[in-house]
Amino acid sequence: MRKKIVIANWKMNKGLSEGLQLVDEIASDSSIRSNDVLKVIAPSFVHLASVADKLKNANGFAASAQNCHHVKNGAYTGEVSAEMIASAGAKYVIIGHSERRQYFNENNELLAQKVNVALANNLVPVFCIGENLTERNANQHLEVVTRQMKESLYHLLPADFSKVIIAYEPVWAIGTGVTATVHQAQGMHNHIRSEINKKYGKEVSSATSILYGGSCNPQNARELFACIDVDGGLIGGASLNAEDFIAVIKSFGS
Repeated sequence: MRKKIVIANWKMNKGLSEGLQLVDEIASDSSIRSNDVLKVIAPSFVHLASVADKLKNANGFAASAQNCHHVKNGAYTGEVSAEMIASAGAKYVIIGHSERRQYFNENNELLAQKVNVALANNLVPVFCIGENLTERNANQHLEVVTRQMKESLYHLLPADFSKVIIAYEPVWAIGTGVTATVHQAQGMHNHIRSEINKKYGKEVSSATSILYGGSCNPQNARELFACIDVDGGLIGGASLNAEDFIAVIKSFGS
């Protein structure tokens, strides 16, 4: 059975003390501690070890990094390796977020290397794919996400691919307040699962968690999570407020 997963991506927000306070507010909420949703918090690198320490005894919670470098170690000032992330206590790492692709020119080949180094350090890659507005309007969205998977993930053997979480990001909906319709979200998630089935077979595709990541919030999460192929969300702005993030978590089956 696929995991239900909600990931808080704080991006470049929250100072250390306010970030730790937010973790305390979320993890102490009794209404979500015993549910079957995996709750992952991805703060900045500054917070990572402290957040991971706070969450290590919290049932159903884990810490994630927002990025990692694509090589093991070396003279890369300002970068953080997958080995360092694992040593800080994180279990997950977001790879290929649209903002990394857009602002830092990360391409599919580079992201394949990041996936490899993450897996080599026993980190679960949360691999982001998605199309921009131009590609969507040109009816190229299916082709774009398929290519992203092929060039960054399809070199993996089934056992390693099975460790990956997919996050679909309609780039045109990130931080814009615009959300894909339920029809658009389910249609793309179904396409992604079908493509995985073609490559790895039904056993792998049916077990792969595919998250929605485009302005998901307490107002629309219930409807999105009700889609048969939507297994949770990669949450941006709504994860910066404890009440909102908890509401998103509680949207499954409600």
